[in-house]
Amino acid sequence: MREAEPTGGAKIEHERLRQELEKATTLGGETAEAAREVLKVLVPHMLLEEEFAIPPLKLLPRLARGEFSSDMEKLLPTTEMMKAELPRMLNEHELIVEALRRLLQAALKERHEGYAGFAQKLILHAQQEEEVFYPASILVGEYIKLRLGRR
Repeated sequence: MREAEPTGGAKIEHERLRQELEKATTLGGETAEAAREVLKVLVPHMLLEEEFAIPPLKLLPRLARGEFSSDMEKLLPTTEMMKAELPRMLNEHELIVEALRRLLQAALKERHEGYAGFAQKLILHAQQEEEVFYPASILVGEYIKLRLGRR
């Protein structure tokens, strides 16, 4: 049985989110405008996640099983970039959550309950990234450095 690749579906999920937001832009009104604002800040942010945050997370199952190999070293530049980009990514989250709150309010006002729920889920997802995924991505690099005897 093939083990599912963690975070392997991130690009697919990001594309699904983008498509759902683009669909919201066709609704008209404040909901459409708010969806456009979310897209404006979210799409570039997702590209950063795919480049820096997600690749190290793919090692977590192997590391959790106690597996380690020196080829993991090739991810160190990525984890160092993630560490360097973390303040920017957190600042972008503030903008994204602010835009999502506007989408939530507009969707509720215009009775687009599905998009209100969508916005709420994305706000919670951003919090999960800040509290779990981003730190875990950085910790993968720190662990690799420790195993390699680096500081």
